Amino acid sequence: MKLLIRNGHLLDPGSGLDAPGDVAIADGRVLALGQMPADFEPTQTLDAQGCIVMPGLVDLAVRLREPGHEHEGMLASELAASVAGGVTSLVCPPDTDPVLDEPGLVEMLRFRAQSQHQARVLPLGALTRGLKGEVLTEMLQLFEAGCVGFSQAEVGIANTQVLMRAMQYARSFGYTVWLRPQELHLGKGVAASGPLATRMGLSGVPVAAETIALHTIFELVRATGARVHICRLSSAAGVQLLRQAKADGLPVTGDVSINSLHLTDMDVGYFDSRTRLNPPLRQQRDRDALRQALQDGTIDALVSDHMPVGADEKELPFAEAEPGATGLELLLSLAVKWARDSDLPLVEALACVTNRSAAVLAASQGAAQGGMGRLAVGAKADICVFDPQSAWTVRADALRSQSKHTPFSGYELPARVQATLVGGRLAYQAAAALAV
Repeated sequence: MKLLIRNGHLLDPGSGLDAPGDVAIADGRVLALGQMPADFEPTQTLDAQGCIVMPGLVDLAVRLREPGHEHEGMLASELAASVAGGVTSLVCPPDTDPVLDEPGLVEMLRFRAQSQHQARVLPLGALTRGLKGEVLTEMLQLFEAGCVGFSQAEVGIANTQVLMRAMQYARSFGYTVWLRPQELHLGKGVAASGPLATRMGLSGVPVAAETIALHTIFELVRATGARVHICRLSSAAGVQLLRQAKADGLPVTGDVSINSLHLTDMDVGYFDSRTRLNPPLRQQRDRDALRQALQDGTIDALVSDHMPVGADEKELPFAEAEPGATGLELLLSLAVKWARDSDLPLVEALACVTNRSAAVLAASQGAAQGGMGRLAVGAKADICVFDPQSAWTVRADALRSQSKHTPFSGYELPARVQATLVGGRLAYQAAAALAV
């Protein structure tokens, strides 16, 4: 199939391309940018007048809830939400039920995802069997089954020796270990420690829960040489430790969620369970430090931290509600909002959800995904077309995710996705958008 996207404004953060032009696509890849080959005859044409044409988003933190939690989300609904948000590739943690600790489970998930013909699903394998923090998984077999890295999801490892051995194993094969830094015992609260949590009588999670874990992780990186990706930083102190680790030359990267980038603990309001999140929302100084770190490259990527939660689990008193929020359909808009709030060039902001996210994946042996996160000749035609001037209001009934809970409900956000292509195939098109 040959497809032409014409009259758009091309934006590729990886190369700095920022100019009007057309895109020719053939056999699932970008054939030409700007001037079209004289003999190119498209079978389908999209008119992107007034829109930005950019690489599809790469989201490094998405729970699909299948297998095991189908009442909260299913592959069909969450992958539909993905392409509606312009996300063409996503990484899913291993905390499904059963846990992704066997090659057969990984292969089944990948097969089911591919059968949906939507976004590309890149699974993380479990670092330990059952995520119990005791026995290491067979990482080589999981990698061969399609895993792009190895993680404990939200489950910490109490035994530091086990974590060290896991890093040694990963280092020997060139794999990346993905860890959310949270000390096992200090991280059991439901809100960020501080005056608000104290006043509301909520059990707190101190910043030390993050920094203690980071100190441990970075010392083990020094000892083993393993590559580690730090998932969803939440504090100014954590940012400083990551900055120092990078300055010391450690092979570490990090990401931050849309929630921590835009919200603070004050958004908890009157025990709003939609803001019950992991990691918890912290103070404004933390949010400001996270924004600055994402802008200067200390933090590599912005993620949706998409975690569908069912109504029965969410509509409870704050401390009893299950943490999590839908975010796939908000990632692009909140990246654009951050750019406008911070007077940041749009191309720099979008790098955090395209080529910089893809670079985290490409750093792991064999995980380079053939031009993922790039709009370049020869790259996979994973493309997002969006209208930067079109605003939309976040409404639960309009979200495609099976879960409707988000702390951004009611927000008016910029940038509406008009079309999403995955491998050159039109996976999503907004109603009455783009003349064909």
